[in-house]
Amino acid sequence: MKEYILKIKGMSCEHCRKTVESALLSTRHVRNVVVDLEASTAIVLSEDFMAGNLLVHAVEEAGYQVESVKES
Repeated sequence: MKEYILKIKGMSCEHCRKTVESALLSTRHVRNVVVDLEASTAIVLSEDFMAGNLLVHAVEEAGYQVESVKES
């Protein structure tokens, strides 16, 4: 498994959190997502072969901007 930490711009409410979480969970190979509104981050647990750019695309399609992606 691989963990990604996405810094996301534009989230301000519970609806935003749910929208981003849903978009990321619908991405193939994503296993778990935790969105933190205060920190403006999403922590994503995915399969090892997952590409971070797929996560960025999912967030941007949901109407938000990804400022950075950190893999760990």
